[in-house]
Amino acid sequence: MKTAARWMAVGLLVCSSLAMALDVGGAKAQGLVGEQPDGYLGVVKATPEAVALAADINAKRREAYDAIAKKNGTTLDQVAILAGQKAIEKTPPGSYVKAPNGQWVKK
Repeated sequence: MKTAARWMAVGLLVCSSLAMALDVGGAKAQGLVGEQPDGYLGVVKATPEAVALAADINAKRREAYDAIAKKNGTTLDQVAILAGQKAIEKTPPGSYVKAPNGQWVKK
């Protein structure tokens, strides 16, 4: 993937995280949702609010990843995976991330 696409994906992830900081941050702090390697938010503890939040955030992420992929001549999956790696790297200790084995673990 092109370097510009990587930086755009990271910038997008940071901006989307800041825009939803209170809701997503609160849900992460409560252990309801966590970051996944595929670039999408996952539900750790299923509550109606967590499921709705993850669906909303993931729809917005998918739309943004698709736009970045088209602009840079790459695939949506490549952009999403790079964003997932960056999101997991930036996840603070104590929050959940999905491990390669598919299990939720506290970072």
